[in-house]
Amino acid sequence: MHSLPCRPRFSTFHRLVLVALFGAVLSGCGGGGGDTDVAGADPAEETSRATAAAVVSSNSGPAAGYSQGRCAVPAAALAVDTSRPTRVVGTGTPASCTSDAVVNAVAQGGIIKFNCGANPVTITMSRTAKVFNNKPDVVLDGAGKVTLSGGGKVRVLYQNTCDPKQVWTSSRCDIQDTPRLTVQNLTFVDGNSAGQSYGERSVYGGGAIYVRGGRFKIVNSRFFRNECEATGPDVGGGAVRVFGNSPQAPVYVTKTSFGGASGYGNSCSNGGALSGLHASFSIHNSLFSHNRAIGYGANPKRSGTPGGGSGGAIYQDGNTIRLGMCGNHLRNNTHNEGGGAMFFVSNNRTGTMSITDSLIEAHLKGRFETAGLPGIFILAKTGQPVITRSTIRR
Repeated sequence: MHSLPCRPRFSTFHRLVLVALFGAVLSGCGGGGGDTDVAGADPAEETSRATAAAVVSSNSGPAAGYSQGRCAVPAAALAVDTSRPTRVVGTGTPASCTSDAVVNAVAQGGIIKFNCGANPVTITMSRTAKVFNNKPDVVLDGAGKVTLSGGGKVRVLYQNTCDPKQVWTSSRCDIQDTPRLTVQNLTFVDGNSAGQSYGERSVYGGGAIYVRGGRFKIVNSRFFRNECEATGPDVGGGAVRVFGNSPQAPVYVTKTSFGGASGYGNSCSNGGALSGLHASFSIHNSLFSHNRAIGYGANPKRSGTPGGGSGGAIYQDGNTIRLGMCGNHLRNNTHNEGGGAMFFVSNNRTGTMSITDSLIEAHLKGRFETAGLPGIFILAKTGQPVITRSTIRR
């Protein structure tokens, strides 16, 4: 993707940076253009969101993935073969593709495809589709023509190995390797986890998708205007929230867009697009733009505040966690506290972050970030991420 390697020009440090500092450009790397996001502030964001609503319903809008992302993708991160589906949602017409049909298919498990007619279709969910832990692994494949909408009211998809209602299958539900959920060739819009009752704080966040335990993979998909709780020190994931996952594999995200233009971004207290708590991510050739971390008060929250506001695009917290970024573009994500693009905290300093062949730009400073890394806050094993052939700039 780039002809010359980059080498970071800053020393390792091991302490919390609490003062916002201007960062430097890592020279000779990265690329621009080719995406539909636009630099600068978005004073007309709400008007744009209203316009986007009509656009997304016809399955247009920003394309999936970063157009200049050229990273090789691990086999485990590729799409699943769905040529022999277990079950099909719909009987050939848009009217046959209903919320109940999606819920019932996901509950039964297996490879799920859609037959909703020749044209793109939006299915508005009246309730959340939930994976059962004792059923076959779920693969949802929309063939690039299906949009699943939360209608601004409900979360779209849910997997939780520690939820007894979804059947316990292990004495260590928090680290079990199954089930394995894949979503591919789909668009998720207007999911909303805020205001729903879950019974336990740990299942907050994840406006479109919430995953706890097992494995999870996203391929060639799009997430627009999803939102979760607006405040809270450790609530996150406007689009996707992962609370622990199998230690045998990270969460894979491949050729996927979170936002992509003004009016399409996702929002939450932390992690406007993605949030991971005790979860690792491996992200390839994907686009994050115009996502928002809208909480305030950070974590732990400052006195007199509700907490939150870190990680405009991505928020990760835990111990031995990993974030691998290759071939991605992060641009114009916003926040109120730390890490306009990415917030990464390994509490015991065993976690690692790597950034390869990526472009991270146009992020405001907020209250704090890591010196020399505009848009990033990191506490990790090496103090700094391992950066290769990438540009990080204001």
